[in-house]
Amino acid sequence: MNDSNRIALVTGGSRGIGAATAVLAARQGWAVAVNYARNADAAQAVVRQITAAGGTAIAVQGDVAVEADVMAMFAAVDEQLGDRGRLGALVNNAGVVDVPARVDEMGGERLRRMFDINVLGSFYCAREAVRRMSTRHGGAGGSIVNVSSAAARLGAAGQYVDYAAAKGAIDVLTLGLAREVAAEGIRVNAVRPGLIETEIHASGGLPDRVRDLAHQVPMGRGGSAEEVAEAIVWLMGDASPYTTMSFLEVSGGR
Repeated sequence: MNDSNRIALVTGGSRGIGAATAVLAARQGWAVAVNYARNADAAQAVVRQITAAGGTAIAVQGDVAVEADVMAMFAAVDEQLGDRGRLGALVNNAGVVDVPARVDEMGGERLRRMFDINVLGSFYCAREAVRRMSTRHGGAGGSIVNVSSAAARLGAAGQYVDYAAAKGAIDVLTLGLAREVAAEGIRVNAVRPGLIETEIHASGGLPDRVRDLAHQVPMGRGGSAEEVAEAIVWLMGDASPYTTMSFLEVSGGR
């Protein structure tokens, strides 16, 4: 990937895996757009961390569940980072969980939110990225990395079946889109994090979830956002030129 193709957009980049990915990607020479939905201060803190280390970053607001927001977000990246070249990578990281519940306890509002953000948001972003990267559209190629979850394999019974199902949809998006655009210069892969120490567990009402379930992990511990970021950034760039339609497990063996 040449220097004019090293702009990356990381959705949900203001915290957790997204923030760690943005920082690591900038350290490796990417100009990074840090997307956030509401917490501008957190996104700006990530930007400041990157720029203080000599990197290039901007914060871009947008709710990935809103199609118009996604289109405006990509347009903002084009405008604000366009002097650095073309979009070369998209990390579909933005996502939500909810409080633990059985399927027979889940209401429509919860389910719509889960799939709007985790699935439709990834589709909207992937579409806009393909329109910019694909050689069919005059682009120069690039990489899409979808953040799935080990829950897509495990099912998350009694807790987050809706989240697991949404991540299963992300796996299928990865497979289908990878085949669709492989001859157009775009690689599409996914990472499946397992139990990772991030704020998402507290947002689902289980701040101690990683500690409580660590005994189920063969490695005996939860992972870090930085460990997941290493896998994502590897898939983004020049070190994985022949890798597409692949799933990289970052789950400690679980």
